[in-house]
Amino acid sequence: MILIYLLILTASARAETVNDVLKKLGNLDITLKLLFLFTILSLAPAILITITSFTRIVIILSLLRHALGTPQTPPNQVVIALSIFLTLFTMNPTFQEINEMALQPYLRGELSDVEAIKQSVIPLKEFMLRNTRKEDLKLFLDIRKEKPKSPEDISLLTLIPAFMVSEIKTAMEVVFVIFLPFIVIDLLVASILMSMGMMMIPPMMLSLPFKLILFVTSGGWELLIKSIIVSYR
Repeated sequence: MILIYLLILTASARAETVNDVLKKLGNLDITLKLLFLFTILSLAPAILITITSFTRIVIILSLLRHALGTPQTPPNQVVIALSIFLTLFTMNPTFQEINEMALQPYLRGELSDVEAIKQSVIPLKEFMLRNTRKEDLKLFLDIRKEKPKSPEDISLLTLIPAFMVSEIKTAMEVVFVIFLPFIVIDLLVASILMSMGMMMIPPMMLSLPFKLILFVTSGGWELLIKSIIVSYR
């Protein structure tokens, strides 16, 4: 049910205004509402990417494979599955707020469709605002010539792209730090091979086991997962 609210929310942001779409929902019969709901469900991948921590996590895990020298291992299915579960883990406090503020009151009949969706927007906007760089947010505000009186007044059409750009920047900064020790290992192995006159042997072939041993024995997975989770405020 929480995912349904997220789906309706993002689809509304693509219309001229969120309120216009939400107000129309109240006038639809149950058949049209179900049709609208199933249409919105097709946007689930876009919602997963745009308003959650999935973007940062999947970029870090994907580029980690290149840093290790194993661009196909772990396979894409494993990387995406792990990214989804880490996303659910990091987004759990936000989902709990949505459940308490919107879903449960809606199921008890205390909120209408429109009111429930409006309440579900609040925790999501707070999450994105906390994890969006001020310069990225300012960029999109200037482009749209939007002057909100408070952070709560920032539209989703402005906040979502600013949040995504911030996530990509942060992911690349993390990956840069990950790459450094592995680059050093590659350089050392290449230098040793050149000094021994074994230039025909690919350095990557010999450096790969050293990089794997270094990453595993130093607790690389634990440090990486912990840093990803605690990076979200």
